[in-house]
Amino acid sequence: MSSPAQAGGVPVLVLREGSSRSRGKEAQHTNIMAAKIVAETVKSALGPKGMDKMLVDSMGDVTITSDGRTILDEMDIQHPAAKMMVEVAKTQDNEAGDGTTTAVILAGELLGKAEELIGKNIHPTIIIDGYKKASEKALEVLEKIAIPAESNTQEYLKKAAMTSMASKLVAEHREYLADLAVKAILAVAEKEDGKYKADVDDVKVEKKPGESLKDTKLIQGIVLDKEVVHSGMPKRVEKAKIALLDTPLEIEKTEFDAKINIESPEQMEAFLKQEEEMLRDMVEKITAIGANVVLCEKGIDDMAQHFLARKGILTVRRIKKSDMEKLAKATGGKIITNMDDMSAEDLGYANLVEERKIGDDKMTFVEGCKHPRAVTILIRGGTERIVDEAERSLHDALCVVRDVVEEPKIVAGGGAPELEVSRMLKKYAETLPGREQLAVKSFAEALEAIPVTLTENAGLDPIDILSELRAKHEKGEKWNGIEVHSGKVQDMTEAGVFEPLSVKKQIIKSATEAASMILKIDDVIAAGKMKTPPTPPGGGPPGAGYPGAGEY
Repeated sequence: MSSPAQAGGVPVLVLREGSSRSRGKEAQHTNIMAAKIVAETVKSALGPKGMDKMLVDSMGDVTITSDGRTILDEMDIQHPAAKMMVEVAKTQDNEAGDGTTTAVILAGELLGKAEELIGKNIHPTIIIDGYKKASEKALEVLEKIAIPAESNTQEYLKKAAMTSMASKLVAEHREYLADLAVKAILAVAEKEDGKYKADVDDVKVEKKPGESLKDTKLIQGIVLDKEVVHSGMPKRVEKAKIALLDTPLEIEKTEFDAKINIESPEQMEAFLKQEEEMLRDMVEKITAIGANVVLCEKGIDDMAQHFLARKGILTVRRIKKSDMEKLAKATGGKIITNMDDMSAEDLGYANLVEERKIGDDKMTFVEGCKHPRAVTILIRGGTERIVDEAERSLHDALCVVRDVVEEPKIVAGGGAPELEVSRMLKKYAETLPGREQLAVKSFAEALEAIPVTLTENAGLDPIDILSELRAKHEKGEKWNGIEVHSGKVQDMTEAGVFEPLSVKKQIIKSATEAASMILKIDDVIAAGKMKTPPTPPGGGPPGAGYPGAGEY
């Protein structure tokens, strides 16, 4: 902490009392340390032989996962530089959906290498420029070595999905789950201007503990975590014509205070009859257009339920808006907001709408849609924790499949692309003048941390394996990586380990940007913490413990 400046013998206090400030190398060191600690935390979770983390939150809820983003989200991180590492994982997850752990490890390594250079009196700005050049070159190399996946897309999609799940808790069922992920994304992918677009949100993932992961199913339609509203309604409707309502089947209460003066029982009866008629009318309108299933986003009056049940219409109410949109995509129906304008064209179609008991709960299945633009994967598993982790793993797999569908280029896994890029960067560094050369070399070395971590997590000797890998890559065997199950260096394309090019590119982009941002900071000025007023023992009356609380 710098001492207050002296002005004519009087100390000048610039910062508020309680503020702290660290500058120059000290600030850089603490920031880099914090970021490296975060990277170290997730390091052991990388790869098929990586370990899982058990995270217990303040409420005592337990999460068991090896997903980089989830680990960092659940850890309550305080340090501002460490929070930036959490953002790296978030960006990676939002953009590519996979590779979160790798991105955080790479950012940590880049910062570690930068600290060594700062120790040699190289200015952070020069390091940042070198890193920028290195990342551009790395992206170029990746583009060059990528394998086009158009010719054998289905096979590559499945292998990429299996690779993304190899490091997860669900690894033993990965082939089965990868199959579901590929089918789901291909069902919702649409062609635009000769290119495919797929939205992961169109694949609804519902989870219910029970049975085993093998019983996870893909449903060509939507599963709603809701039951049929009235016991008198059919529980199963075949060849369903579905009305999707975004309007309540209730008599609207007036917004302002309205009084009705009723002076005799006859008037009361007339009033109730009128309400009943209005509800009957609504139900008549629905039957008139031939609907035999009603899925409603809002509420449904008891009387309306009774009429719908009499007509034999299966009805579900209070469906989430997001699910309504998916239902519209799946069944080809339109969401009806005005009952007066609806027509038979607005109805969606499904072969079967049925309420089934899954575990303890009843769920409604809308399945067998002709060309569903939205589908559901219903995850089952032995325990709540397994189902949760399966959901996270499937999300990664779905994202990976989407990445390859949208940009059909892939690279092999097992640390092969990182080593190849690292080798090319070292050559590139020799063409650069001055100190940037050192920064580019450091970037190349940081990339080697990925195969090294994979090797360490598999309990193998990183030095032997790294030297063997380097030798193979020098010979031009660019897809040689570490096959952790056999513990050998081999061609990863033969092992069937593939990752989307877009995931690898995003890892380099997000890690470089985060590292550069943390390196640019040379002054950390932190305001003093707000002090919370003490609460008197025993809780006290409301407002007690605050100055002036009892003065009124």
